[in-house]
Amino acid sequence: MYYEPKAPLKLSEVGYDPNIILQLVGKGMYLENLETGVQISNEIKLPTNVVDHALQVMTSRKLIESVGTITSATGGMGTLRYSLTSAGRKFVQDALNQNQYFGPAPVSLEAYSKQVRDQAIGDERVSPEEIEASFSDIVVPDEFTRRLGPAVNSGMSILIYGPAGNGKTTVAEKVAHIYDTVIYIPYAIEVNGTIIKVFDASIHNSVEVENPPEERRKLFREMVDKRFVPCKRPVVITGGELNMEMLDLKYNEVSKYYEAPLHIKALNGTFIIDDFGRQQVSPEQLLNRWIVPLQSRIDFLKLHSGKSFELPFDELVIFSTNMAPDDLMDPAFLRRIPYKLETKDPTLEAFRAIYEGVARKSGLELTEDIFQFTVDQIVNVAGKALAAYQPKFIIDQVIANCKYQGRDLTFTKEFVAEGLANLYVQDSEFKGQVGMTPRKQVA
Repeated sequence: MYYEPKAPLKLSEVGYDPNIILQLVGKGMYLENLETGVQISNEIKLPTNVVDHALQVMTSRKLIESVGTITSATGGMGTLRYSLTSAGRKFVQDALNQNQYFGPAPVSLEAYSKQVRDQAIGDERVSPEEIEASFSDIVVPDEFTRRLGPAVNSGMSILIYGPAGNGKTTVAEKVAHIYDTVIYIPYAIEVNGTIIKVFDASIHNSVEVENPPEERRKLFREMVDKRFVPCKRPVVITGGELNMEMLDLKYNEVSKYYEAPLHIKALNGTFIIDDFGRQQVSPEQLLNRWIVPLQSRIDFLKLHSGKSFELPFDELVIFSTNMAPDDLMDPAFLRRIPYKLETKDPTLEAFRAIYEGVARKSGLELTEDIFQFTVDQIVNVAGKALAAYQPKFIIDQVIANCKYQGRDLTFTKEFVAEGLANLYVQDSEFKGQVGMTPRKQVA
């Protein structure tokens, strides 16, 4: 799929007041000592003909003046150099008082909204083969992946729930990284004369676009809007640190422009709310904030001036929790989450497969004796259920014990027992196990 946004051909086609472009040009000359149209074009990511038009307008307004040329290395026509006039410096100071943003020119809200709709995550098909390949390195019941496939293809919201330690977060992350389509994220957008930064290098994974088909190469080279960054579909994972402020525009009082909230940076990608129910904000408040976007697929954001605007809400939202869904949300909200998938405790066969796989990756061989000992200690001695996380926990403990004692990697009941003793905090659970010494009674 190709989602390349087209670059504006004229200054009047940027989608907002052209004075914003003139201000950016002036800021570049004032802050970065840029002198030529090519230098400015490279910084603000607009085509040179658009920048040249802006320079002409600024020259006619006596904001800049030509101060000579840079001679071409090939001996051809030189490149004009420009400098700010005194009126131009005042123009830039006024612009900096409005905001201190300098960088790629913003795209219009309308252009961004169109781009989000054009590259909607729900329009991408994820095949059964892709689901199978993504989960090939972990043990997941066939029924679960069979139900997961339609949920992923819907591009809607998913609730993953079940006992702790059975791979809910792993499943969510694998779903998020299953997409390989290149989409386009703007550096910034313009809304009502204000600038909102969207691109975030810590979230957006920029990529080199592979050569498009031959018939598209000229168009691709000349017409793609460089104010957008080609990226993989973004993935945002939040946990207990999530609060309501993180879902609102963040205004910087010094620089006087905005930073987009997390869920806007996740547009066209996946937003994972891990450990749902344990956030700094109550489940009710969080769900009330999301109820409209999840249902209408539109989100409303408010500027500090009080003006609000809307954006398409296109992202796969995954709620992951080990708490009972009925305790977290009322039936009305549950209805608005179309896919609800439960991760259950593994069967004995599945537990064995997980245990064997983790052991093999660590260079250990799981014997029948060690397997039966482990299951007996967890189920019969500790009185706990088998869980998918336990094999890795145990093997990590075995490896650490071997390292401590200077021994080659080896599975022993003593090492397994010591690892199991660290699984739970109750003192009496593993009393009397192999290699374990009961604590002395304290008077």
